[in-house]
Amino acid sequence: MTFNEGMQIDTSTTSTSGGGRGPGRGIAVGGGLGGLIIVVVALFLGVDPSSVVPNQQGMDTQGVDAPGFDLSQCKTGADANSIVQCRVVATGNSVDGVWEQLMPGYTRPSVRLFSGQVSTGCGPATSDVGPFYCPVDRTAYFDTDFFDVLVTQFGSSGGPLAQEYVVAHEFGHHVQNLQGVLGRAQQDPEGATGAGVRTELQADCYAGVWAHYAAITKQESTGVPFLEPLSDKDIADALSAASSVGDDRIQQSATGRVNPESWTHGSSEQRQKWFTTGYQTGDPAKCDTFAARDLG
Repeated sequence: MTFNEGMQIDTSTTSTSGGGRGPGRGIAVGGGLGGLIIVVVALFLGVDPSSVVPNQQGMDTQGVDAPGFDLSQCKTGADANSIVQCRVVATGNSVDGVWEQLMPGYTRPSVRLFSGQVSTGCGPATSDVGPFYCPVDRTAYFDTDFFDVLVTQFGSSGGPLAQEYVVAHEFGHHVQNLQGVLGRAQQDPEGATGAGVRTELQADCYAGVWAHYAAITKQESTGVPFLEPLSDKDIADALSAASSVGDDRIQQSATGRVNPESWTHGSSEQRQKWFTTGYQTGDPAKCDTFAARDLG
């Protein structure tokens, strides 16, 4: 999905860091609020918490961030089309623009681009967990190397809309946080019909709602649409990304078997279904996965 070159990228809510360690609350992953980073906040890769915690227990959550990506490179839609970090920021601008029109009282989340490891309001994290949203500091975190992993390890077709879908999904968790429903994932975090899956599928649906409006929502400061109209390939890319991170597909690839009782994000088919629901209807009310008897 191509950004209009006339749109201007707003980096005011974005920060960056390299492989260093920034200031944080020192909450250990796996305990207290840090558990949110595993259970609630969009573990897009579906990583087993036990495989992540050992890498993070020794992290110092005090200190100064190492230099990160230079945000001054992100000025226009043309930069978003050519630089992946700028695409993440510009997509966030677009998602904000859509939700500001759909949701009274919507407030923008912060975005942090990082490499390697990062401190968050939910505790320390590494790139192993993939993109995620922390409800404590209302920030979506992205290591853009994940987009390469999405293609090389999980078989996504790649493409700009696949990457933009990931961003819109994490912003969907921010919408859930504003709605007061994000914490429901903790109540029943696993299982094919559990609240964890329902939370993730709703975020997929919200990503589809964004896609529905992305090409017709105009940037207030410039008066031009954020993005050009979607092509059939764009939608195919987004559906490929949704499919590639389905619990069933990841489990089959990793272990050779599928165990729905341990699902946290939903099957490939479910993730595609709910993105499509949001995209075709453009109606957030149709994304009430918590009330749905059949998740697909």
